[in-house]
Amino acid sequence: MNTDRVMMIGKNALYFEDYVLAIQYFNQVISAKPYLADPYYYRAMAKFMLDDFKGAEEDASECLLRNPYYTAAYQLRGAARQNQEKYELAAADYQRSLEFFPEDRITLVNMGIVNIELEQYEVAEKFFEVLLRRFPDYTPGYLTRAQMYLEQGDTIRAMADLDKAIEIDPYTAQSFSARGLLYLQQKEYNKALADLDEAIRLDPYFTGNYINRGLVKYHLNDLRGAMADYDRVIEMDANNLIARFNRGLLRAQVGDNNRAISDFDKVLELDPNNTIAYLNRAILKNEIGDKIGALNDLNLVLEAHPDFFNGYYMRSQLKRELNDLQGAEKDYLLARAEEAKAHRIASSNSKPVDKPAGEEGAKGTRDETDNNIEKFNLLVVAHEDASQKSKYQRQSRGKVQNIQAPVELEPIFVLTYYERSVEVPRPVYYSAVLDQANSQLGLSWILKVTNLEAPLNELQVQTHFRSIDHYSRRLEEEPRNEALFFGRGMDFMLVQDYENALRDMTRALEINPGMLLARFARAVIRAKQVEYDRLQGEPMMMDRGSDVELPGKKDELPGKIRLPEISTRSIDYDEILREYETIIRLNPEFIYAWYNRAEIFSLEKDYRAAISDYTKAIELEPRFAEAYFNRGISRLSIGETEAGLDDLRKAGELGIIQSYSIIKRMQ
Repeated sequence: MNTDRVMMIGKNALYFEDYVLAIQYFNQVISAKPYLADPYYYRAMAKFMLDDFKGAEEDASECLLRNPYYTAAYQLRGAARQNQEKYELAAADYQRSLEFFPEDRITLVNMGIVNIELEQYEVAEKFFEVLLRRFPDYTPGYLTRAQMYLEQGDTIRAMADLDKAIEIDPYTAQSFSARGLLYLQQKEYNKALADLDEAIRLDPYFTGNYINRGLVKYHLNDLRGAMADYDRVIEMDANNLIARFNRGLLRAQVGDNNRAISDFDKVLELDPNNTIAYLNRAILKNEIGDKIGALNDLNLVLEAHPDFFNGYYMRSQLKRELNDLQGAEKDYLLARAEEAKAHRIASSNSKPVDKPAGEEGAKGTRDETDNNIEKFNLLVVAHEDASQKSKYQRQSRGKVQNIQAPVELEPIFVLTYYERSVEVPRPVYYSAVLDQANSQLGLSWILKVTNLEAPLNELQVQTHFRSIDHYSRRLEEEPRNEALFFGRGMDFMLVQDYENALRDMTRALEINPGMLLARFARAVIRAKQVEYDRLQGEPMMMDRGSDVELPGKKDELPGKIRLPEISTRSIDYDEILREYETIIRLNPEFIYAWYNRAEIFSLEKDYRAAISDYTKAIELEPRFAEAYFNRGISRLSIGETEAGLDDLRKAGELGIIQSYSIIKRMQ
């Protein structure tokens, strides 16, 4: 291998934001020359960009083991630790970097940020002083220090730093965004509008500026302009929660109730645990006469917020209108009790409490993270990190961790002649059994074991039907040839005639009981039959594509990733499990039998047995990406979060893209 060439290609992929692909190239260099520091550093960089901060930290540490003077690795590891909230360790890495380059601007800024996180504001300010004394025209320094002042509540010095940043560099959209947001908070709406207009002119693709400009226009009574800004955001990003929510509120205010409901429907489709959206939708449904729908939404709100007395008053009135007088009386008494309790707490608490929305005025705002149900009718403010999206549409490029990948197991491995291509190549696993079969069975196509099975096109289907006829004629002459039965069984399986495929594989095994691949094919065919039968009989049980919980489930925690739920009966899989046990007894190094058996255990919710089999498969093939991924999902399902995330990191490193989406959500 020309490792220099592979490193260059990997760096190119990194530059063009092909992070997952870049990792595969750096993996090759590490395998060939594990003593080099560079590939570990660049792989750490790719993992960092995928939000795999623990993986980035580990790779940066490996880089520093090989070269303790690799300054950039200290900076990168510090950033990775900072994102894991390991602030003391991050500060130590930044300090080490400053020993080599005491005037490095980025490291000085990061040292300031780390000390802000540690609430050591005086120390942070000293770093900013050093930075800005040495680099008086460094705009990020002023912006970061302004953020520190805002956290301390010092808006005067924050404004001075933002003014200075704009004076130095009037072409940075972030400076105008930050100052516009500060003007908005200070109710200087005309100044805020001017700054946000300029920010949008400089960076027309950041949706947060449109959202905040919509807020400013709303405060200036320009409802048409505010609506236009939210329409613009939704044109760019149809799934933008803040824009959908705010537009729903504006539509409600102008009496466009049905379209407001459709916006809140979309919000709840994207975020099923958003009780504030449920409350707004309940109010709107009540206004259009959908009393039952309003009651159902209110039930979900009060289940999540049992102390929300205004909600009980609303539900009491709804039940009264639905002639449920007993329920209405019960809710009214609950509302009175919760209201009295809230007044007692407020009078005994010296700290100021959050005011209900009505007390803040009709034009108050709330932060996206503020889930106070009392603020249900307030528009949401967007901050700098809101609405970030990759500029690439390909599912393997850019920040793939932002893709909402479903939480589902990697499929079982099957025997086939056709394999789907993927943008990010995964490791190829050598199998002596497969190699021997391809050389001895005399098949017309190369036999493969893959879990990326490709569907047949019309021409291929016709070709395999002709192949079945060809094998049938030969079997009339050689009725004891197991290879012919196996070949015809493969054709039957590919055209999805599972009964005939099973019959041919069984006949091949009667002739040669030690034919391992025929036994493996028979297990795969039986699994396909079970899957097909279940899909036919219970189509609604196959909800494998969602990682979002339905609200109102008492036995589940909000926000927790829901694992695949498949209703199976153990009897369906007993025969298949026995088949895999026989294969493992005949050849304990056949990794696909361990993997497929583990998958069945996972489907039956026997996660510990599945973990054991995945572990065995990984022992036999240390680069078994799919086994790492599925073991990670199984470990998450039994609460072994750290071990599960480690497995997903390894799977991502080996090319399974959706790992990074799950890692980000679990972190």
